[in-house]
This record gives sequence, structure tokens and C-alpha cells, in this order.
Amino acid sequence: MRRSLLAVAAALVVTVSGCTVPSFAPDGSGETATPAPPSSSSSAAASGADWQPCPEIPDQLVGRGAAGMTYDCAKVSVPRDWSDPGNGEKYAIAMIRIRSATQKQRTGSLLINPGGPGGSGIDTAVYLSFGQQFGGLPTEITDKFDVIGFDPRGVGRSDPVKCISSTDQDASFAAVPDPVSQAAYNQLVTLNEKIADGCAQKYGAAQLATFATVQAAKDMDAIRGAVGDEKLTYLGYSYGTLLGATYAQLFPTKIRALVLDGAVDPKQSFIEGSETQAKGFERAFTNFTDWCKANTADCPIAPDARKAVTDALKAADTKPVKGADGRSATSGWIFVAVVSSLYTETGWTALAKAIADLKTGDAEGVFELADQYAERKPDGTYSNLFDANLAVNCSDTKDAPTVEEVRRLQGEWRKKYPLFGGSMAVGMLPCAVWKGDRDPYPAAAAVGAPPIVVVGTTGDPATPYENTADLASMLGVGHVLTWEGEGHTAYPSTQCIVQAVDGYLIDLKVPQEGLRCPAK
Repeated sequence: MRRSLLAVAAALVVTVSGCTVPSFAPDGSGETATPAPPSSSSSAAASGADWQPCPEIPDQLVGRGAAGMTYDCAKVSVPRDWSDPGNGEKYAIAMIRIRSATQKQRTGSLLINPGGPGGSGIDTAVYLSFGQQFGGLPTEITDKFDVIGFDPRGVGRSDPVKCISSTDQDASFAAVPDPVSQAAYNQLVTLNEKIADGCAQKYGAAQLATFATVQAAKDMDAIRGAVGDEKLTYLGYSYGTLLGATYAQLFPTKIRALVLDGAVDPKQSFIEGSETQAKGFERAFTNFTDWCKANTADCPIAPDARKAVTDALKAADTKPVKGADGRSATSGWIFVAVVSSLYTETGWTALAKAIADLKTGDAEGVFELADQYAERKPDGTYSNLFDANLAVNCSDTKDAPTVEEVRRLQGEWRKKYPLFGGSMAVGMLPCAVWKGDRDPYPAAAAVGAPPIVVVGTTGDPATPYENTADLASMLGVGHVLTWEGEGHTAYPSTQCIVQAVDGYLIDLKVPQEGLRCPAK
């Protein structure tokens, strides 16, 4: 998703693995390894990409590759600035191609983006390759498509932007998520100005703008050509829907099929999008508290989970619990844990236990949830997820509020959305002080594009369901598919969703208009 930024924990609602990939590394129990097909040098030559075997990628991520899959990697060189392609400056976009041994009558490639911005499409493609039993792609898809994951420019293995120190990231996550006093608010402004200055000094205002969504969408067309596809087949989650929608507007006649799951509404202003997220997370948190009331045996902070979380946040401001690594579980870290848990319904149990454990002096559950979300490593360093998130979001934004406007909205939204309103307003601070140039994305119809499927989840906290119809309508060729479930994004959560999406990706059969898939 695009709106939340780094300023404080409230800014950190980014789609990483979440519900779109397996939540654990499959151990292979009960699986029989099927020999994978050899890499095809003729295929590489035909596509223009110099594919080389890279089994080390799945080995690093989950300890092994999926049975019957080959993993090949390549890079495609793209202009650093597509508006001035002749200046000679380039980025190298890293890709992975995953091919099944049982693939027959190959349709083409399925390009995947997991969202963020800042999420690694290479990592996500690897996770998805383990199959539907682990929350990955159905066999019907891998039998027809090469799965192509890519790290967008500035992300992961693609010339990553890195300009925020681990110390500053720790400070951002640990900060009070909704500071009431002017002094505390001013401290956050100062921290964000320090981060913005550091990024501008390292990259310059002009280069920072080259990480914008419009530039990445043009990279996608270079990838389409490099893998040898006449038209693009794409699966984008969360922020990946914005990337896909931008591609659809720029290259409408080069689309075969687009699935946009967890819609961002490009027509919303920066402020409108941030308030929409505040509303979505507040609604999802209420759903969590209702679950606690109805499932007291599984929720140790029942019956009033909202009070338990609110009390934990207040207590942390005066007497935070120490973690095993010496960190204090401040209200900021607790808030990150809450946000992290709301991305999937399976996270609710972990959140309830983590909050309950704080009362006994155990903060490990809080840090486990928060660190997974923040991509903070055991040694205290971070991936570049939030560096990229900041650079892309602020480059995309042409209408960021001022520091003073953020402060005013903080008070107004706190009244509307008690737990998330003030924090989501403060989450706009990074772009209020950003020093980079801007390159906003378009928000218009995809004239000439084929039907596009836009998937929405009624309980989605990060990209609220209301965005689904709005994005479909804006594109002019969008068709809404609804999942009446909880968490962020839908495919491949249930068989109903799987059948509808697979039928579209494989046979271009648009789901029945108004189709609503039940939660289970």
C-alpha cells in the first residue's frame, strides 16, 4: 500500500509477505521431489533475458526450493529516468523466473508484485512457488505460466535505495505513535527532517524522483519484452494494484490480463488516502475485538481487548517492558505489533498473547510481530523496505500537507478513529518534509485495455474495501470480485477466490459480475 510512511509506527503499514505468501518455510515433509526441467538456453536467447540458475535464492529464503521447480535469475537494464532515456544512466532490475516440471502448453509469464512499495517480488515469487497447500499459487497456474518475480527499482536486489540508518529506524518505530504534546510532536518533525536531509544528500532531489511509480511501471514493460511476452499477465497486491493501474494507463494495448488485489484508489488525495487507511485499520481492530469477545478461550485479553491494548500503550509510555535484546517495548513498538497482526486473521491470536504477556514482563511476542513487519534482523539492521517505501511514496505525492496541517488533522482524526486516526495523520510527516522532486502517477481510464479484475476484501485494514469499486470504475474496464473475509488481500485465500482468479488468468474468463466469495 502506498500511504503509510516511515515517520512513526503508524506509517509502517506496508504489504510484505502477509497473507499473500506462506507464513513459514515448508520443510518438505511428505513431499516427493520431482525433477525440475533444465533451464533452456534457447528460451533465454528468444526472450532477451540472460537467465542463469539461482537455486541459492530459495535456499537463502526457506532452506530449499519447491519440489519440481527451477529457479533462474536475470537482470534487465532500464533508463534511470524514462523521461530522459538517452542520458546513459541505468538501473538494473533483478528478476527471478520459476518454472514447473509439470508445465504444459505454456501460456506465458505471470509477473508478480507484492506491494509495499518496497516489497521484494523475487522473495514473494519464491514463497508462492511452494503451492496452494502453503498459501502459494495453485498448480493450475504454475502449469500454465512461468512465475516472474521482480524487485522494482530501488528495492532489494535492484539498485536498492538506502539512506536511513538503523538507529533512526529504531527511533522511528519506537516513537510515541500519536504524540499529544507539542514538544513530542516537534521531536518527530526533527527526526523526519534528519531522515529527509540524509536521503537528499546521498541521492539528490532529481534522482530521488526516479523511484516513482510511473518509472517502475515503465520498467514493467521492459520486463515484459525481456521475458518474451507479447502482452503482460500480471498479479499485483496492495501497492502493486497502483503499479498495475499505472501500467494499464500507460500501456493499455499491451495487457493480456491484470489481477489487482487489495486496491489503492489513485484518485484520492494524499490526505484522503491516509484517512481511508485510518478508517480501515480502526474497522479491522474492531473486528479483532469482536472476535475476542466471541472466542474468550483463544483470546487472553478478552472480553475487552480494546481496553487491554489501550492500557498497554499507556503503560509503555511510563514503564515499558524490556526485551531480551535490551530494547524497551515502547508504545511505538506495541503499535507496530498491532498493525502487523491486523494483516491476517491468523495474527489475532498472536496479538492477544503478546499483549497479555506484557503484563508478566515478557515483550518477546510484541517484538516478534513488530520485527517481522519492519524486516528488522536479529543484529539490529534492516532491509531497505522502508527506505524504498519512503522514496516511492514521497516521489509519487504532489499534494503532501504541511507540518502544521498534519498537526491539525492529527487532532481531528483522533476523534474519529481513536486508536489509528492520530497516528495515521502523523504518518504523513515524512512527505511533508521530503526534499526530493515529485513525479505523480496518472489517475484516468485505461482506454483500450481489456477487462481487468479488481479484488477486494471486506475486512481489509490497509486497502479498505471501498477502494475496490473506485479503482475498477476509474479504469473503466475494471470488474469487482469480493471476498467477505478478514485481512489484507484475498488471492488465494479460498477456493471460490482461486477459481474466479484462475479462470480469468488462464482462460480470460471474467468473474461473474457482483460475485462475492464467502469468508471460508
